[in-house]
Amino acid sequence: MQLPRWWELGDPCAWTGQGRGTRRMSPATTGTFLLTVYSIFSKVHSDRNVYPSAGVLFVHVLEREYFKGEFPPYPKPGEISNDPITFNTNLMGYPDRPGWLRYIQRTPYSDGVLYGSPTAENVGKPTIIEITAYNRRTFETARHNLIINIMSAEDFPLPYQAEFFIKNMNVEEMLASEVLGDFLGAVKNVWQPERLNAINITSALDRGGRVPLPINDLKEGVYVMVGADVPFSSCLREVENPQNQLRCSQEMEPVITCDKKFRTQFYIDWCKISLVDKTKQVSTYQEVIRGEGILPDGGEYKPPSDSLKSRDYYTDFLITLAVPSAVALVLFLILAYIMCCRREGVIQLVHHSAIQKSTKELRDMSKNREIAWPLSTLPVFHPVTGEIIPPLHTDNYDSTNMPLMQTQQNLPHQTQIPQQQTTGKWYP
Repeated sequence: MQLPRWWELGDPCAWTGQGRGTRRMSPATTGTFLLTVYSIFSKVHSDRNVYPSAGVLFVHVLEREYFKGEFPPYPKPGEISNDPITFNTNLMGYPDRPGWLRYIQRTPYSDGVLYGSPTAENVGKPTIIEITAYNRRTFETARHNLIINIMSAEDFPLPYQAEFFIKNMNVEEMLASEVLGDFLGAVKNVWQPERLNAINITSALDRGGRVPLPINDLKEGVYVMVGADVPFSSCLREVENPQNQLRCSQEMEPVITCDKKFRTQFYIDWCKISLVDKTKQVSTYQEVIRGEGILPDGGEYKPPSDSLKSRDYYTDFLITLAVPSAVALVLFLILAYIMCCRREGVIQLVHHSAIQKSTKELRDMSKNREIAWPLSTLPVFHPVTGEIIPPLHTDNYDSTNMPLMQTQQNLPHQTQIPQQQTTGKWYP
């Protein structure tokens, strides 16, 4: 964002420095009494005094070029210094700025901007803003003070105020003096007031708007409030007719005859325009009658009497304990009857015992049957001695307790396989 240097608009009290002059706006806005104050740091003094008017937009530019002189030069001679610099602003003695003052800086390589609309409550009270610059390359800091002396405006507030929502602008773009001057010039051509001031500028993000997607060069949007001394023109009133209100409810653009005067540079959402007539607003202010700050005498405090009738809580105590205990006892007896007296598991255990006994009898009877043993249990010959080896299982061998797989160990009836020795002899 490129902002003009060393100039203010229209307010003769906004500039008190020496060696600098004032400059008016472009010819398109000549005659418009804009009290918007533009200022940046003076390179002569560390502290700067500015004199904005209450209820008029105030803009103060924090120029990076000035603060570069506060930091050491660039390490390589001959190269242009472009150190990233950020700013921190706060009211002296407090962690944040006043409620009416905002600050924005998009990147560390762009200038910072303080802007806002001073309030009438701070008229005549100097507001000291501490500005701290941080060099992100060397991590050094520089501090200056901005003294804001808010002055009262003769025609504050202006009776007719209109707030426009511009969709194709960001707040730092709208704060540039040329852009704001062009917008006020277009408003003046439509409104035709004798006096026109920019009152406030607010980013759409501060009103609950969403951050736009980084496509198609979308902008955040900005609300611009202006004030004038004459009633609203017929063009501005067109948005209030029923046809345009219906189109706005259907999310369609209303038909505004003077939209072409803005369309060349500003895309205005006419459905979000706000027209405020201060002359028709009923004042709700009520005069406060201040007293001495002492409450009326209500007499002496009278505590409760000691002769109150006592109450016996023994019956309530018994009922509180007896009823839950009786219910718990009944539930316990029902559960005990179900678990002990009507157990279906006893019959199942009897059946299981009978089946187990019958299985054991069948296994004992199978041992006495005279049937041929399987071939795996018949006698075999020893492969070396030729002796007959008795079967592995004897007649009285209980096969019911035999594991499915035996451990690998040398049983007395197993045949040992001869092992080959290094001397070439065989051993059993």
